[in-house]
Amino acid sequence: MIKLITALLLALPLSAWSLTVSVYHTSDVHGWYSARPAKWDKENSTRTIGGFPALSALVRADKNPYILLDSGDTFQGTPEGTLTKGLATAELMSQLGYSASVVGNHDYDYTEASLRAMIKESGFPWLGANVYVKETGAPADYLKPYTIVKAGGKRIAVIGVAGEHTVTSTLPLNVKHLEFRDAPEAAARVAKELREANKADAVIVLVHDGLGQPFGITDMTAWVPTETQAASGTLAVARASRADVVIGGHIHASLPRGYRDPVSGALLVESGSTLTNVSRVTLDFDDKSGKLKATAVELVPLWTDVTGEDQAVAATIKKFSEQVQKEMGRQVSESAADLGPSKAGLDSDIGNWFTDAMRRQSGADVAFQNTAGIRSDMKAGKITVRDVFQVMPFENTLVKLTLTGEQIRRLLADNIQGEKGFSKLQVSGLKVTFSKPYGDPAGVTLERDGKPVADTDRFSVATNNYLTTGGTGGRVFNEDKDAEDTMLPIRDLLMKDIAANPVKALPEGGRIIRAD
Repeated sequence: MIKLITALLLALPLSAWSLTVSVYHTSDVHGWYSARPAKWDKENSTRTIGGFPALSALVRADKNPYILLDSGDTFQGTPEGTLTKGLATAELMSQLGYSASVVGNHDYDYTEASLRAMIKESGFPWLGANVYVKETGAPADYLKPYTIVKAGGKRIAVIGVAGEHTVTSTLPLNVKHLEFRDAPEAAARVAKELREANKADAVIVLVHDGLGQPFGITDMTAWVPTETQAASGTLAVARASRADVVIGGHIHASLPRGYRDPVSGALLVESGSTLTNVSRVTLDFDDKSGKLKATAVELVPLWTDVTGEDQAVAATIKKFSEQVQKEMGRQVSESAADLGPSKAGLDSDIGNWFTDAMRRQSGADVAFQNTAGIRSDMKAGKITVRDVFQVMPFENTLVKLTLTGEQIRRLLADNIQGEKGFSKLQVSGLKVTFSKPYGDPAGVTLERDGKPVADTDRFSVATNNYLTTGGTGGRVFNEDKDAEDTMLPIRDLLMKDIAANPVKALPEGGRIIRAD
């Protein structure tokens, strides 16, 4: 019998003996540590999904050797993440056994010193091969260019490159002393060093940037990138580094089966955000040669009724939640209406309320808020500190300045993007109409109280210090040299406003209109 079993085993093809290493990837968790109902899914709206307890249960059930990786923006976005300045993230990711994370732009939101403290408490390295100190030209000493992870007897090199956009996509003052150098060049340099030293059986690059595919595309097999798309983001990193797998983030996109770059052969992966799904990459090594022979990926939804939940991890989250719940659960007001985002990508109910509150609290004529800085909707019913916190998780302060009608037209033209003309700004105090070609101030018209706005009209403006200190889309704000940072936290002003002005109906809409 033993001889028969041996003969049958020897008759199996070599592929049956191949070693498979599983690589689990997360990105843009933004402090969403726990499961929550999938309200966005009409068929499963009460079914719970996501969170570290579900991820831990999933990976621990894997029979293959596995590693865990993250592409940054780990904690900012929920009270548990923000109030602990990422220390909850460090403890949870260490508990799960993460092998590495690349630094994201929002990991700098509470200053470099705060990031250093989080990294010090992490049981894994943080990566950033392209982050340098301007004054000395030296690499940032709290980040490593790469790490070697051993799994199943294989050496998996993990390189990390931060997004070059970090100079403006966090509070610029927090990183003004840093350089975020060319990401493709940095990844290529480190990958070359690793190959020449024969240090790795496979090379993975973590990037806090995205693929840049057309928004909403699902069939990546038919996608042909433009020259512009190929020259930036993860595709540029893949072609420069010739890595086996390049894993992105930042843009919150998901690629169910990844994208195989026909030029470099690299598998490109993106895993979405808020720890709802996880990418499971498989690295298949040939048993005879020991070389990597195949890579593949699938996007796995973290349905808790499928994965189960690791109760030890849940207990860690409970500890942090109890610390913040007393304050976060305090009711500050109420709302008679759901305040949600805009499906058309123009002004939104939540954006209109947000900017109206800014304008009321500042006494300004006009208020602007970057759309991407509004991080959640707000449901009808009682409004707690937590609700406002999740709408505005950033520590931005209110800035008052003066702009002319001509400057505001240029500001708005700078913030209309995409083929369909999405608005990157929310507005109060004006009606904005724009037409093609997008980005041309001549195509932007303004009205205030039903009357046309002239280029020479002057307005007091309220906005946030992210936009006025170099944040994406805020170039025109820098033209007022007398701008005043009030140092008043916008979140506090929102809570003050909604306490004084409970939402009784939807704010007036139709503030931003496409003319064609």
